[in-house]
Parts: sequence; structure tokens; C-alpha cells
Amino acid sequence: MEGDDISTYDSVTPTVRLGNYTQILRKTLIVSGTAEAVDKAGRSSEVSMQLVKLGKQIRLDVEHMCVGLNVAKSAGSASTARVSASVLSWLKTNTSEGGSGVDPAAADGTGTRTPGTPRAFTETLLKDVLQSIFINSNEEAKLMLVGPKQKQVMSTFTGNATRFVDAAPEKLYAAVDRYVHDFGAFEIRPDRVVRATDALLINPELWKLAWLRPIFSEKLAKTGDAEKHAMHAEVTLEARNEAGSGGVFDLS
Repeated sequence: MEGDDISTYDSVTPTVRLGNYTQILRKTLIVSGTAEAVDKAGRSSEVSMQLVKLGKQIRLDVEHMCVGLNVAKSAGSASTARVSASVLSWLKTNTSEGGSGVDPAAADGTGTRTPGTPRAFTETLLKDVLQSIFINSNEEAKLMLVGPKQKQVMSTFTGNATRFVDAAPEKLYAAVDRYVHDFGAFEIRPDRVVRATDALLINPELWKLAWLRPIFSEKLAKTGDAEKHAMHAEVTLEARNEAGSGGVFDLS
């Protein structure tokens, strides 16, 4: 009997939709009638100025929620708020930990990282993770997020090139802002909210902020001689494929 041998075909593994929970962020302000009425330096309205500052604070909170915390997703309860899983809770495929460090049990945002023994950040550790990303995905990290300390450490990496001093304008270039490696290249960006122990290798195309309620403000009920306002946002981190990113953890 002629025909194809079905045993020669690979089985198809169905995709599974993962999820995360939206997290509500909230800031409030109160401005007295006097503060709004008097002549001020640099602004005409105290309320407007404070609302701008609240918007910046919420954006910083969103960034901290995504890359500055080691938290798992949680549906919350009547007494606790919902929590959005951070990047650290998703990364599992391409990671490097110190001794006794443990990845989350699954790459689905349900677990957290167990800290390991601190060690120095080296180019070898970085290259190992970059190679892992190349092997395990058809993607490449395009951005490294590190705290101020590890950014300075990263700038001491020599690679395989000799550094030069631009003598004419009397400038010494001591920073490394772009790293070219065997499998691609990425930008290095210092980030104030990234933990000092982490170096995150991110492909921005594989992460997204999913806004349920973009940042908005509302005026609250007036009590006494003051204006009250609240600013809200509801958002979660969408992980599209954690295997296209990675991290070096437990850095001293």
C-alpha cells in the first residue's frame, strides 16, 4: 500500500495563552486655595504643576513594576490588591545565577526568583546568556538594562578591541553604550529602578504594556479650602516570548 508514513512527521504542540493581572496605580494630591491663588515662581497653577509631577511618578511606578521588582502575578483578594508579574518572574530560559540561585519554577509569571551567592559581573557571564538567547530563540536582545553600578562595570569590559583616546578635543571615552557580539548587538542603558544585582537583556518587541485604563486624573470631592485630585492607571506587563530575552543575576 502506497502512502506517506505518518510516523515521519513531527507532532504539533499547541500553543498556550499565558496571562497576567492588571495592577492599579494611584497617586493623590491636595492643594490649598491659598497655594493656588498666590503668585508663584515658574508656574501659574499649583494644581496643574502637581498633576504633571504625579503623572511622572506613575510612569516611574510602572517601570518599577516591570523591571525593578521580583514579584509574581496575583489575582488579589478582598483585602489585597492585584499584582502584575514583573520581568524577573517570567525569565527562565536564558539566565545565569550565582550559587544556590534558582529560576522561577515556570516561565509564566507565577513564581519568583530565589537569590543566589553574589558574584562579580564578568564578560563571560554576559556572553553565556547571549549565546543561550541565540540558541533558544530566533530573536536577539536589543537592550540591556542595568543599575548605575553595573553600568560602570559594563564599561570596563574590553571585548576584543583596543580602546582609543580622542586627543584633539581632549576627551577620554570611558563608557560602553553599545555592545557588539557574535550574535548581534544591543544598547546599554542605565536604569535607576533596576536592581543593583541584575543585568537584564531585553528584546523590547517581545514585551508590551497592556493598558486597561491609561493614566487619567479626576477631581475629588472638595473638603474645606483645598482642591483634591487623584491620578490613576491600570496596566499589566505582557510577556510575548521570554525565550527571546535573558538576564544575569546575583551580581555583587
